[in-house]
Order: sequence, then C-alpha cells, then structure tokens
Amino acid sequence: MQTKRQMKSTKAGPHHSQDEELSILRSAVDNTNEAFVTIDENHEVVLFNRAAEKTFGYSREEVIGKDLSLIMTPGCSQDHRSAVQNYIRTRRPKRIGHDTELSAPKRGGGTFPANISFSVAEVGGRLYFTAIISDLTEKKILQKQVEKSERLAALGQFVAEITHEIKNPLMIIGGFANQLLRNSSDDNAASKLKVICGEVLRLERLLNDLKEFYQPVKLVLEKFEIGSFLSDIKSLVDEECRTKGINIELNIDKIPFFIEADRDKLKQVILNLLKNAIEAMQNGGKLQIHSTKDNGLIEISIADEGCGIEECDRERIFSPFFTTKKNGTGLGLSISKGIIDSHAGSAFSVTSEVGKGSIFKITMPAVKPPDEDKVKSNETD
Repeated sequence: MQTKRQMKSTKAGPHHSQDEELSILRSAVDNTNEAFVTIDENHEVVLFNRAAEKTFGYSREEVIGKDLSLIMTPGCSQDHRSAVQNYIRTRRPKRIGHDTELSAPKRGGGTFPANISFSVAEVGGRLYFTAIISDLTEKKILQKQVEKSERLAALGQFVAEITHEIKNPLMIIGGFANQLLRNSSDDNAASKLKVICGEVLRLERLLNDLKEFYQPVKLVLEKFEIGSFLSDIKSLVDEECRTKGINIELNIDKIPFFIEADRDKLKQVILNLLKNAIEAMQNGGKLQIHSTKDNGLIEISIADEGCGIEECDRERIFSPFFTTKKNGTGLGLSISKGIIDSHAGSAFSVTSEVGKGSIFKITMPAVKPPDEDKVKSNETD
C-alpha cells in the first residue's frame, strides 16, 4: 500500500534536486536562440551563452570575468554602468522589465539592430543583471521587403491606371499619324509624321515597361527541359542574326536537364538578352547560347562579341531607367533581373570587357524530370 505522501509524490511527477534543476536551466539558457548576458554589481560578466557568442563575435572565455564594456561602445557602456549603479542605490528600475530597441556593436566593427529586455535577480545578497538580446537583422530585412512590396503594389496600381489613361489617346494619335503618313504626298510632312509615329511607338513601349516593372511578379511555375526551350528561342532570332551577319550558336549538353520556372517569363528574359546582344554587335560576330549543369545548378549564358559595357556602367545596368541606348527605356534588364530574382535559388550576373563583348549568366536549380516524380508517386501509392 502507498502512503498518501507517496501517492502525492507520484502524481506530482519525478522530483529534481537543486543541482538537476540548475543543470536543466543552464542547458535551456545555453541552447536558446536569444543571447543571454548576465553581469554582477561590479559590471563584470558572469554568464555569456552560445547565442551571445554568435551574436557579438566573442567566446565566453574572452568575456567571462571581464567588464561588460568589452562588448559595448564607450557611450553605451557608460550609460549602462550608470543605470546599474542607480538601481543598486535606489532599487527603482528604469529599463528593467521593458524592451528596448537599439543598435548593438559587433566585434570587428559594425552594428546590428537589437531588441533587449533587462531583468534583475538577488542571489546570496548580491544583485545580478541579465540582458536578453534578440538580433533583429532578418526581421528588419523582411519588414523592409514587405514595406517595399506594399509600396510597389500601390504604385503598380497607380501606374496601371495612368498608363491606361495615357495609352488610349496615344493610340489615337499614332493611328491618325499613320493614316496621314500613308496618304501624304508631301515629303516634308511625311518626314515629320514618321517622327511622330516613331515617338508614339517609343512611348507605348515605355508605358508597357512601366506597367510591367511596377506590377508584382506572379510566377506560373512548370517543369520543362532547358535544351529544347533554348532551341525554340534561338529560332525566333535566327533570321535577324543572318541578315546582320551574326553567327548564332546553341551549345547544350546531350543529357536533358530540367528546371522549374515560369516558361513565358524566362523566355522574355532570354529574348531580351539576345535582342540586346544583337544590337551591340553592329559589326557582326559570334553570338553563343550555352547551357551546362554543375552541382545541381543549371547555368544559361548569353555571350556576344559586341561593344562591351564600360566598367562604370556595369554596376548600374540593372538599375531602373539606366540605359546606354538612344531609344531604350532603361527597364528591360531591371525587369529581367526582377523575374530571375523572383525564382527561388536563382541568380543573374554579367561580365564584360569593352571592345570584346559581354556574357550574361542565369543560374537556376536543376530539378528531376516530371516523369520521374510521377513514377516515385506511383511507387508510394
């Protein structure tokens, strides 16, 4: 028979000694994602967990027993020391129990946005002050991305409405100008009408690019084989290359490789790169489309023998409205980069040498063929 005390002990669960409880607490603190830093009344560090090591860049051996000023800026250290001394003297907390956002220093220079909460405990007649620090870097980045997306969505709606209002009368102007041009027998008037028609087309292209640039990228993903995809795109520019003395080549691996992407949008990007390359090759030359697979990644490159890009322009070519073309909108490459960046795990880069040409590279994750996925699915059914 169990006594009442034994039954009560059984219901309450296993009993832990103080040493066991302390060990559990230490393990919990050491394995949490937040940085824990505890100091004593003398401003010396007595606890510095693993997350604190990662956050501040110091090992606990370097910090334990040292003044907290080691990991703080002089100004912040002085303020903290004054707050600690004030609490010891008055027992009135100012920041204790409240969260504070500030810019915290990292080892080797630089800072990071941090949220810090403070607490105080009295053990054996001595006071210990603990700060729990959360690195807000990723949160701030995500917050900025959300804010940017919201601004772009609102701006996209505004641009869509404006372009609609402008495009209708612009089409009327272009239509009448073309009609007058066809019926004109005056060479001087015809020359001016050609300018009007050309400018109307340029403005229409700009409005279309603006609308696309400011609208959020919505992907329709599908798996497809990259070789046949590139071959189909090449056929669209074969004739133009032939008339301009450009030898266009397609180099793809014999083994079929698959990607998962928005087929239409990726086609738009590659066509834009090919059109840019053709325009840059005023004296003809070789234009290569190349695809390879390496370490699970598919690389598509467009290499031309055109005029190349000045070093000072290379960093800006993906910026909106930057263009080196006389009639360019400056949005083609920016839109293209936005499309590639919206595909997870993908990258877009360029290398160029003035007088020798440019190479644009698109890198995307390789995926298994659709049929292979179906086979595996059937095997598990």
